[in-house]
Amino acid sequence: MPLFMQQDSVWTLEKCIDYALTRNIQVRKNILSNRQFQVYSEQAKAQRFPSANASVGQNFNWSKSTATGESGLTGNYGSNFSVNSGITIFNASKLTNLIKQAELSIESGNYSLETTKESISLSILDAYLQILYAEEQVRNTEKQIVSTTSQLNLAEERFNLKAISQTDYAQVKSQLASEKLTLANSQSQLAIARITLEQLMELPVSDNFKILHPDIAESLNQSRTPDVKSVYDVALGIKPQIKNASINKEIASYDEKIARAGLFPVLSASAGISSQYTSVNSTSYFGQINDGIYPSFGFSLSIPIYQKKQVKTSIAVAKIGYQNAELSEIDTKNTLRKNIEQACVDVSSAQIKYEASKENYSATLEASNLSDERFKQGVINSVDYLVSKTNLIVAESELLQSKYNLIVSYKIMDYYMGIPLSL
Repeated sequence: MPLFMQQDSVWTLEKCIDYALTRNIQVRKNILSNRQFQVYSEQAKAQRFPSANASVGQNFNWSKSTATGESGLTGNYGSNFSVNSGITIFNASKLTNLIKQAELSIESGNYSLETTKESISLSILDAYLQILYAEEQVRNTEKQIVSTTSQLNLAEERFNLKAISQTDYAQVKSQLASEKLTLANSQSQLAIARITLEQLMELPVSDNFKILHPDIAESLNQSRTPDVKSVYDVALGIKPQIKNASINKEIASYDEKIARAGLFPVLSASAGISSQYTSVNSTSYFGQINDGIYPSFGFSLSIPIYQKKQVKTSIAVAKIGYQNAELSEIDTKNTLRKNIEQACVDVSSAQIKYEASKENYSATLEASNLSDERFKQGVINSVDYLVSKTNLIVAESELLQSKYNLIVSYKIMDYYMGIPLSL
């Protein structure tokens, strides 16, 4: 799809995530790294096969000759040909362990890629919700401005009729100016939120960028009672960072096995065939080549005796690496558990705060409506009206924040449970 068509279309959360995963530089770099692991794996497997080398040489030689009583140089030339092959027969399973380790590296790379994708998906979700939140802020502020403008018009009429003081009129006018400033700030936050999402998606910033506004019901509270152990058990079995930590520990265990192979002899076999030609011999070129074929075959045994502690050092370093991998796995699991504990607390507290914010907003809205009516009737002054107005704005803002905090807490919990991110 051409870029301009993508920008003109309405973006859903799922579409934003899919697009970001195909364009994100870190994801693409991880994919390239995985291709490297695949190449290394194929190279490790190829070590099982015999090597083969061929060589061709052409030599020219000159020597002094005094046979005729005259000094001079006499030249001759020659050719030699050879083909050699070798194979490792025994190396204490070093090649086998290298192959297994290379295959595990591919698996680790895949889990690392999935971890990166999940991280990006969560960032896209957060940026998407920030846009929805900012848009609601703008709409709420615009509604407040309409209401305050109506009250200001009424206050102006009453001021002209000397029914209220100039101070009362000025206070209502100041409230409208304050709300207009709030609207400007909200619009700025909305623009920043849109740019943030587009940049996360590696999408050029465009004024035509629009997101889909999902139907988020007012009764958001799902009354969840998440259990840390249950969520943690599920996450342990599905989260790629946990699987990657386990694979990395297994990879580290092969480092020690590979290093220990250096303590054992290496048995190799080699075979070859060679022939040569020289101009000194009067036999024809192909006759010499044919008569001078020399096949060879042999074994070699390399026995380590003293290696300046190189092997022992490699083994010791590999053991430390394995212990470090064990600690990394434990740390990864602990981090996951702590995050889930926090997520469960966030869900419970977000549900409570949302219900309290709803109740507070409902009561404040009712009181504000009464204050509006009483201000129109001239029963209360501008100070009481503005206090009621401010309380409504604060309550509305708190309700909006609690609403999106609740949505985020649910989505984070879904993430740990392996439920795809969606709205």
